[in-house]
Amino acid sequence: MQNEEKYTTTINYSREFCPPQVSCSTCRSAGTCDWRGEEKLSVFDIFADIPSADAGKPFPFVEVRFKNTRKEFFHTGDRLYQVGQAVVVEGVSGGYDLGIVSAAGDTARWQLRDRGINPDEENMRKVYRLATQRDLDTWHRYRAKEEETKLKARKIASDLGLVMKISDVEYQADGGKVTFYYTAEERVDFRELIKILAKEFSTRIEMRQIGYRQEAARLGGIGSCGRELCCSTWMTDFRSVTTQTAKYQQLALNPSKLTGQCGKLKCCLNFELDSYKDALKEFPDENLILNTEKGEAKSVKVDVFKGLVWYAYTEGDDHLWYKLSLEQVQEIISLNEDNQKAPALEFYADELKLDKALETPQTEIVGDVLNDRIDRFDEKKKRRRNKRNKRKKNNNGSRNPSAKITKTAKNNGKKSKSQSRKR
Repeated sequence: MQNEEKYTTTINYSREFCPPQVSCSTCRSAGTCDWRGEEKLSVFDIFADIPSADAGKPFPFVEVRFKNTRKEFFHTGDRLYQVGQAVVVEGVSGGYDLGIVSAAGDTARWQLRDRGINPDEENMRKVYRLATQRDLDTWHRYRAKEEETKLKARKIASDLGLVMKISDVEYQADGGKVTFYYTAEERVDFRELIKILAKEFSTRIEMRQIGYRQEAARLGGIGSCGRELCCSTWMTDFRSVTTQTAKYQQLALNPSKLTGQCGKLKCCLNFELDSYKDALKEFPDENLILNTEKGEAKSVKVDVFKGLVWYAYTEGDDHLWYKLSLEQVQEIISLNEDNQKAPALEFYADELKLDKALETPQTEIVGDVLNDRIDRFDEKKKRRRNKRNKRKKNNNGSRNPSAKITKTAKNNGKKSKSQSRKR
């Protein structure tokens, strides 16, 4: 019974943060998710079961999450707030806003330290109080208008001929301000746009330009790996990704494979870059030419973690690759440094005719597997056709005259009988 009562309390607590049309019958997150079920950049409280280092006093700052990935820190005034509680906070330029506490206590302390924020030096805004049901209803009402507002703003910007994309709209909880997030490649003069939007929506307007990576983080989506985008779930530090990163990992420079939904190179290319750099320190330069008795050889492929390098002769068949281990390559390099030519690559390596193997006709491959040719079905049809022709010739052809005589005799007999009946 105790578990059932606790579970029921959790459901009711979570429903306080959801609009009436959203069902939370299976929600156990105690309001940590957004009212649309989104939980972006969630923070796991690793200090939840550890006593506080402040002798029982709560840490006077909390991290509050607003729509999508926007997070800010606020001063609590020595009041205790827990993760998942909806709170009313001070607005940026007057009014109030509403958000959900995403980090408190020692977790908020470490988040401040990680972002390099000194709360004593900055003028931190305050948390007013816990949100009431009236505050939540007002918040839901304004958030339900965001999609319609975004479409109207896009149409107005298009009519003005502005080259920009309004990707997201965020209402302040009291409706006193609307923030439009947009992306543009060049500088945009949106002074006339602000006047029209302020007249249309009767509120203060703020235009905030964001990058393409920030746009993908706010909107979210599913990546090619089948999981949610890293930028919208946990990643906050957007480091630059260059094509050299893909070259280090021996990846084909295919834009359709390497670019993410933001149109930039995928952030996950940086995740294993340090491991590849450490492993490539033991490999020779890819532009290094090996001198052998048969001729010069160049590097065409590298397998970093298996320690293998493929070489091909500069003169001759480029499709003929030789697989060498890292120790064999170092041996050849040491001989070349002593002004000696190494033995031919055939002495060290296995021959790999990669491109020639792909030129094998498909009919031969199927024939090897099935012990038959691919045109065996056509031969069966020819046999059947020949059998039918033979039957026709045997019945009607001149090769069997006895069959013709018997048929005519039978027909004459039938005629004589019919004539005798008529008489």
